[in-house]
Amino acid sequence: MKILVLNSGSSSIKYQLFDMIDQSVLAKGYAQRIGIEDSYLEHKNNRGDKVKIEQEIHNHNEGIQLVIKALLDQAHGVLTSLDEIDAIGHRVVHGGEKFQQSTLITDDVIAQIQAVSDLAPLHNPHNLAGIAVCNQIMPNKPQVAVFDTVFHQTMESQAYTYALPYRYYQEYGVRRYGFHGTSHQYVTKRAAKVLARPLADLKLISCHLGNGASITAVKAGKSIDTSMGLTPLEGLVMGTRSGDLDPAIINYLIEKENLTISDVDSILNKQSGLLGISGISNDLRDIQKAAREGNKQAQIALDVFIYRIQKYIGAYFVALGGVDAIIFTAGVGENESNIRKEICDGLGVLNIKLDATSNQLRGEEACISTIDSSVAVLVIPTNEELMIAQDTKKIALRAT
Repeated sequence: MKILVLNSGSSSIKYQLFDMIDQSVLAKGYAQRIGIEDSYLEHKNNRGDKVKIEQEIHNHNEGIQLVIKALLDQAHGVLTSLDEIDAIGHRVVHGGEKFQQSTLITDDVIAQIQAVSDLAPLHNPHNLAGIAVCNQIMPNKPQVAVFDTVFHQTMESQAYTYALPYRYYQEYGVRRYGFHGTSHQYVTKRAAKVLARPLADLKLISCHLGNGASITAVKAGKSIDTSMGLTPLEGLVMGTRSGDLDPAIINYLIEKENLTISDVDSILNKQSGLLGISGISNDLRDIQKAAREGNKQAQIALDVFIYRIQKYIGAYFVALGGVDAIIFTAGVGENESNIRKEICDGLGVLNIKLDATSNQLRGEEACISTIDSSVAVLVIPTNEELMIAQDTKKIALRAT
């Protein structure tokens, strides 16, 4: 069974084609800068061939058509016909409260995803665009929506309720939803394997640290709290997102600088976070380099980033009633040993001890704490696409 996994963003499409017999990746890549000048597609197959196709990609329809063309190409493709694709799995960012699990896509499901798109206006419309294009190109193939929010639907009301007039929740669904759910679910399952313990017995804190970042407290395999909220803006300091702040700041800035709500939304989502504090970049590597060279703002950005993570880990330690392991994943979590060390050094009260040699590993699954550390520290590369493929296979088989 071959499954195509698509992650359609605002100006990009990431994809992987899996052979589910052994869960191997036949091909993967991404189309970038869709609707922008200098767009291109990068494609890699399981034979090690890499190709970069530079051409204008005006919309998601053209982007997915280009992906299909690359998969079918005689030189670097891996398919002889679209008939070889058995199902398509789509990452969908927001499912609201309606979707408690991954779901076979129907007209009714599409309408329900559209109904909650105002909760994720930067994401859901593009996810829907990918679904629509696949419906046109491969109309008889089962398609499955896998939602970022589903994993967090196990949170109880004290974790997801905001202290606002309750009717806003009842009428508009204003509550904490959380994101990166597919990633948090994958790494916590892998953590049980690494620790050789049943997931049902474990208390875990999963730190998904990339340009977007979130932390989730997981008890017996279920999310009990997470740092992102109604939208992916809340929580940690991120590449360009502010994370937690005093809501009164919004009105204060509007009055001081004569801004619109749209202006402030753009500032909080696209001009804040590490970029906003440092004034340099949203890339942690650039900020670390500048900090080493004595840039004060870069150092402040690093300090705030690390402190916010430590604060959430501490809070979730209490929420869980202790913790068996802390997991680092995503681009920063998997690759930045200095960041992992600084975070753990500030958690001395938990008696965490890192193994200096193991902590130098990049992008590899490993336990990086010492034997006598009271809390295990794990690095687990995330694999959201595999989780999507697994769910897609299960649901597509039920539908046939």
